[in-house]
Amino acid sequence: MNIDVGALGKVAVLMGGRSSEREVSLMSGSGVLAALRARGVDAHAFDPAERDLSALKAEGFARCFIALHGRFGEDGTVQGALELLDIPYTGPGVMASSIAMDKIMTKRIWRFEGLPTPDWRLVASAEETSQALAVLGAPMIVKPAREGSTIGLTKVTSAEECAQAYALASQYDPEVLCEQFIDGDETTCPVLEGAGQPADAGRA
Repeated sequence: MNIDVGALGKVAVLMGGRSSEREVSLMSGSGVLAALRARGVDAHAFDPAERDLSALKAEGFARCFIALHGRFGEDGTVQGALELLDIPYTGPGVMASSIAMDKIMTKRIWRFEGLPTPDWRLVASAEETSQALAVLGAPMIVKPAREGSTIGLTKVTSAEECAQAYALASQYDPEVLCEQFIDGDETTCPVLEGAGQPADAGRA
């Protein structure tokens, strides 16, 4: 595919940010930045933890490549700000981002739509975590409901581990998810927006 890189204008690579995955974002953002520049794109690093997003408009950025991870990057907040600034960006829109970052909401929607998902419990204490283990069985995953990657995650195999697992997860989110452990391969499926697709499907 031949792309007129000049037509893309000045591109901000959003990286770093304020989430617990800041360091990972800086690494992936640096890779994206190098790749874009190698193709001749006028790309620049932009760290929302160090600069206000309003500077994007003031400095003439035409679009953004979102390389932020976790909260304030994948949860719809940055996407909403960019919508208000009228700056196109990569990835899903506000609603899809917000729902996908909230694991409880995602699982509720999947179950409503008849899609298979491991059974789970939302817990608010170490005692409830132990009760969830009795229902879901071991091993069980305990993790924050709205964090990315494996931040705050524990694989629990006995009741004695529940208190520590809950304490770790609740450091990152007051809502803690207990979920049946599924042993299998992790797969990722990218979806690119095309003509006629809903705007929230992606804004690459």
